[in-house]
Amino acid sequence: MMMAGLREKKKEQTRRRIAEVALRMFAERGYEAVTVNEIAEAAEVAKVTLFTYFPTKECLVLDVVKDDTAKIVTERRPGQTPLGALREHYRAFAAEGLGEVDVEGLLTRIRVISASPALMAGLHQTQAGQRYELAAALAGARGVPGGVCELLDQLMAAQITAVITTLQEGFFQRLVAGTPIAEAGRRLAGDVALAFDLLAHGFTDK
Repeated sequence: MMMAGLREKKKEQTRRRIAEVALRMFAERGYEAVTVNEIAEAAEVAKVTLFTYFPTKECLVLDVVKDDTAKIVTERRPGQTPLGALREHYRAFAAEGLGEVDVEGLLTRIRVISASPALMAGLHQTQAGQRYELAAALAGARGVPGGVCELLDQLMAAQITAVITTLQEGFFQRLVAGTPIAEAGRRLAGDVALAFDLLAHGFTDK
């Protein structure tokens, strides 16, 4: 058991080192200008080892930004609604998860993605896939056989993902503007409460 734990720790260290080296090189030279061979050499791993951890070049940047909303829904507590599970997750992140955020690394990643048309396209594709997976999870939560998505599930998933994306953008913009991480977290918590209240209760004309 101890050896297995050490192997997993070593794998995670290797994965992190590769990702950090790649991000640094992308930030210095641009995503398109850096090859996978150069990353593997700089990270002191074989190319095949790099692809074991990151199947594509895009994954070196985009894997970290994935947000598994479908998993949050499918693994919610008995009796908890999908929206309640999502609210709880993002509220907890705002309150407790920000202490683990590498602000400089996050801002570097945002700059790298924003500067690359290929990464922006990959990000949009990733988000579309996550939206579909969330719709299937919502269908399953409603008891639809096989989790077959209906228009209702697709509309719900679209609203939820749009709200989450907007929350993330607001959080990133505050960090870019120099807002301290603790203050950004407090404001994010308030944004989460407002956003999920709107999702739960809808908009009014007043």
